[in-house]
Amino acid sequence: MASEYTRLTQCLKGFGTILTTDTANTRECVQLLINTKVDWMHFLVVMKSWDLLAALKSAALVGDFNNWNPNADTMTRNEYGTWEIFLPNNADGSPAIPHGSRVKIRMDTPSGVKDSIPAWIKFSVQAPGEIPYNGIYYDPPEEEKYVFKHPQPKRPKSLRIYESHVGMSSPEPKINTYANFRDEVLPRIKRLGYNAVQIMAIQEHSYYASFGYHVTNFFAPSSRFGTPEDLKSLIDKAHELGLLVLMDIVHSHASNNTLDGLNGFDGTDMHYFHGGPRGHHWMWDSRLFNYGSWEVLRFLLSNARWWLEEYKFDGFRFDGVTSMMYTHHGLQVAFTGNYGEYFGFATDVDAVVYLMLVNDLIHGLYPEAVAIGEDVSGMPTFCIPVQDGGVGFDYRLHMAAPDKWIELLKQSDEYWKMGDIVHTLTNRRWLEKCVTYAESHDQALVGDKTIAFWLMDKDMYDFMALDRPSTPRIDRGIALHKMIRLVTMGLGGEGYLNFMGNEFGHPEWIDFPRGPQSLPNGSVIPGNNYSYDKCRRRFDLGDADYLRYHGMQEFDQAMQHLEEKYEFMTSDHQYVSRKHEEDKVIIFERGNLVFVFNFHWSNSYFDYRVGCFKPGKYKIVLDSDDGLFGGFSRLDHEAEYFTADWPHDNRPCSFSVYAPSRTAVVYALAEDE
Repeated sequence: MASEYTRLTQCLKGFGTILTTDTANTRECVQLLINTKVDWMHFLVVMKSWDLLAALKSAALVGDFNNWNPNADTMTRNEYGTWEIFLPNNADGSPAIPHGSRVKIRMDTPSGVKDSIPAWIKFSVQAPGEIPYNGIYYDPPEEEKYVFKHPQPKRPKSLRIYESHVGMSSPEPKINTYANFRDEVLPRIKRLGYNAVQIMAIQEHSYYASFGYHVTNFFAPSSRFGTPEDLKSLIDKAHELGLLVLMDIVHSHASNNTLDGLNGFDGTDMHYFHGGPRGHHWMWDSRLFNYGSWEVLRFLLSNARWWLEEYKFDGFRFDGVTSMMYTHHGLQVAFTGNYGEYFGFATDVDAVVYLMLVNDLIHGLYPEAVAIGEDVSGMPTFCIPVQDGGVGFDYRLHMAAPDKWIELLKQSDEYWKMGDIVHTLTNRRWLEKCVTYAESHDQALVGDKTIAFWLMDKDMYDFMALDRPSTPRIDRGIALHKMIRLVTMGLGGEGYLNFMGNEFGHPEWIDFPRGPQSLPNGSVIPGNNYSYDKCRRRFDLGDADYLRYHGMQEFDQAMQHLEEKYEFMTSDHQYVSRKHEEDKVIIFERGNLVFVFNFHWSNSYFDYRVGCFKPGKYKIVLDSDDGLFGGFSRLDHEAEYFTADWPHDNRPCSFSVYAPSRTAVVYALAEDE
């Protein structure tokens, strides 16, 4: 054991140099991290601390257990530079620090005496009426600990991800709970046909309106929604339903909050972060990790393992990966594909090495775990395994797709270019798996617009009831809403993501409760009187069969079940046979299905020739114009379409169809159907 500690210490000390020059040493380090048979959390706490802590004059553990007396339990600096203390159990066998009591570390720092929440705290709570958070010693007795009952599902062939936020998942204007999400929202996700739920805002964040992206306590699940045991119960229920649970993890930056978070933890500017301007993200107003520090690496690597092991998450969506990989953070930079943009002085090699390490650790410990990276740059080798020289992600988030849709929605669909749509959706690296999406939470935030609102605007407030006449704007919006989603899923990648509520065209944006904000220039941004009215999801609208939202929700559900049945997203066969600018038609094959999109605003085409690869009899398996989906029912679903030995659009055979305007239809061979 001693030799393993020694070698691992030597290995970790060399992170800044050996990982970029010595592949064999890199592999040995990773294997030691994975295989060392020691208490992981204890090992990481007692290993040598970084030199900045040597600047501390004193440190003490304070809390309710010792009446916040800084002289009662002073810490000592051990041979590795770590300030530590050991508290034995009480004489009656009870723990020295009671479960649920408040704790902090009082430090005499170069900038004065300060109390900090321990960096590795497992629970943090804001008391009613108070501004700062309190670190909570969380160690419930065995009878109160949640025991997982259901095995984790195997990774599905294709991912259909329902992106969600627990707090705003209630139809009521309030902060929802883990328990309510477990009981009310998870069954909905399952019924809609998704096979994974991606949960945002899990890591504790003192500012609710940050959407969970300004993390203060990295090891603590947000207390707003309930206890750690409640979160475990939620995840266990998802596993019972066969749903993977992915965590939206934030390792790209940290909150600049000095009261509750890591910023200024030891009274300096650079304990976890780069010092000076490099340690500050000018757009996000947050702190940037120093990935060249081996203590930071241990902290973040352990954090990833903690969520996998303690809470049994099935993987991660890593936020802000582009920001991590480049010193310019991908801001005000256009990536053209030139390799100099990826492998130059702007590349943060330490950050890329960290991503390689964390992906190798995740997959080394849990081969079934999923790792998705949010990268807009198109970094080469992003989804190549680490052992083959890649960064190691399983999927890249296809961020160009939603950007393209917003660009197109700012103009009339008469000017949309079919080739432009196809190019954007298919423009990804060979064999790089992508999670595609038409819109995520980003497009739903106040200041932006959802696709539904871009399409239908204020008409959504007055003309969505089926017992009232529709309008041309509503008819157009509902038709294009369905087509945009299906073509994105059909061509955009091997996985699909939707933010909760967008499946039925949620009419409102997301506006977190907030007060007025004063800017440095003296101007004031008005608040919303701390209202929760726009910080919720109106699932009742999608469920109401007397509203047109219901038809859009039914279509989204049909899309998910179509993919479940035919597995077209993961098929090796994909061929775009037509992208006709004048007809406004896109036709492609994905797997054994043939997709026909007519984006024309007025022209419907009779006897329209569709090329295909496989001969036989085809039937309609999905029709966006179906009355169930809010369409006009212009197609006969009992009709059969027989191929002829008539080559068309570079396909060996073809069949004729009726292609109504603004309609997407999917055909399958009758033998497959």
